[in-house]
Amino acid sequence: MSIPQNIPVSTIMSTQLVILNTTDSLEKAEHLFKKHKIRHIPVIEGQNKIVGMLSLTDLLRISFADGAYEEEDDIESVVYEMFTLSQVMAKKIRSVSPQTSIKEVAELLAAREFHAVPVVDQGDLVGIVTTTDLIKYLLKQYQ
Repeated sequence: MSIPQNIPVSTIMSTQLVILNTTDSLEKAEHLFKKHKIRHIPVIEGQNKIVGMLSLTDLLRISFADGAYEEEDDIESVVYEMFTLSQVMAKKIRSVSPQTSIKEVAELLAAREFHAVPVVDQGDLVGIVTTTDLIKYLLKQYQ
């Protein structure tokens, strides 16, 4: 099997983005994670300038009480009020352009500790690529 080396990541990236603004609450973030069944949300400032990435893991790290008290929403709310989105999100993020090859993105994700990369075109967020997108692409190669 030979996979083409230069297919751009724009062919597999998600463009129907769920995003957060730096002024949004962590409760809103949790709601979006659950509603859309996703694990990564880009955080923007202004129109479309990406400033961070929030993962479900980041949120779970601070809401450790959530699992112990599943029926008590108040505990979770108190924990969420102790932090801002900007405090919890990853700020040092890598981004790629829509023209970056799928192979390069796979190498980046394989070498790092994260599982999603924002796709940015001329400073604007235009998509996101996750390890799930890469696995689905790879599986298509076997069909």
